[in-house]
Amino acid sequence: TLAEAAAEAGARVTLIAGPVNLPTPARVQRRDVTRALDMYAACLEVVTAGCDIFIATAAVADYRPMVTADHKIKKSTEEVHLTLIKNPDIVAAVSAHDNRPFTVGFAAETRDVISYAQGKLENKKLDMIATNDVSGENVGFNSDNNAVTVIWPGGHKVLPLASKRQIAKQLIELISIRQGSK
Repeated sequence: TLAEAAAEAGARVTLIAGPVNLPTPARVQRRDVTRALDMYAACLEVVTAGCDIFIATAAVADYRPMVTADHKIKKSTEEVHLTLIKNPDIVAAVSAHDNRPFTVGFAAETRDVISYAQGKLENKKLDMIATNDVSGENVGFNSDNNAVTVIWPGGHKVLPLASKRQIAKQLIELISIRQGSK
């Protein structure tokens, strides 16, 4: 929805998408990836090539298996041990990049929503973060509606409950205003 809103606002949009069954919005270039490392590489390619604004909405897994199997793992014992290693933090890498765009992160939280988002904004050196409480049934992942608080250094704005399409348009407008003020 954000890619569509950005394209409607006149932006040239590259959408880097994980395995989803969503159609690509009109006027949006899409790059499909399947693994977190593929998304990391694709994002850094786009940033290196040059982009003005980077909006990180993907809920990329924090960890991945150290070893992957090329075939089905058969039952052989009562226990299987899995070692996980940390995936790279895409939005932090983008905000630290030499060719750094205006960088917007997202924080879907279930408690201490504002304080966790504020911490991410500061720790990852973001220009802006949009956060929402996904513990409710009428907003977030399993709903067509959302409500977000957008935070930037020295300010914030609440976008109250509305359709995700309306929220996306408001967020793109706010990003444009904040990016223009930098």
